[in-house]
Amino acid sequence: MAGSDSHSEIRYIAIEGVIGAGKTSLVQKLSERLNGRIILEQHEENPFLKKFYGDRRSYAFQTQMFFLINRFKQLAALAEETLFDEMIIADYIFEKDHIFAMLNLDGDELALYQSIYPQLEKSLRRPDLVVYLQSDIDRLMANIKKRDRSYEATMQEDYIKELHHLYNEFFFNYKDSPILIVNSSKIDFVGNTADFELLYEQIMKKDRAFIEYFQPETGSLFG
Repeated sequence: MAGSDSHSEIRYIAIEGVIGAGKTSLVQKLSERLNGRIILEQHEENPFLKKFYGDRRSYAFQTQMFFLINRFKQLAALAEETLFDEMIIADYIFEKDHIFAMLNLDGDELALYQSIYPQLEKSLRRPDLVVYLQSDIDRLMANIKKRDRSYEATMQEDYIKELHHLYNEFFFNYKDSPILIVNSSKIDFVGNTADFELLYEQIMKKDRAFIEYFQPETGSLFG
């Protein structure tokens, strides 16, 4: 991307982060600014999700397979369209599905999942930029409590801690698309205009490195 206009080259942005990181909120704000098309995960359509949070062991496979197929259908339809004439902003990448599978499945269920996942994943278009919102546990739990979604009422903090570890491990080794890793624990890009503008500037900047880290509290960017 060096030396080119970032707006012309970045046409597909994916926002990622652990549950409660603010992915959907950032997608909505970016869409308003960029007049972009939104692609959102459809949590409410998963009939197993509420049961899963109450009993992970019993409902993990059904929940995971629903998400796998649903996410694939969404992004496969996207891959068949031309993306050059409109901005696409999604609140997930397909690869994140594998993080949840590794955490929640084992034995024959995990083996079956792993036989299906690669066949679906290889056909999907990669984002032009992934933004990983890396937030601490306290901030994640506060955000989850604040948004008060019924299917998250029984979610345990230990589950978020496990996800937090796996997400960090995954995205610090992620190489499928350019990535901006944001320390988002101490910023409010939803309620604070200055914070949003600072983050927006980093997302849409020119001449970015393939991997960059943004620390808003110090204003430092290094890649």
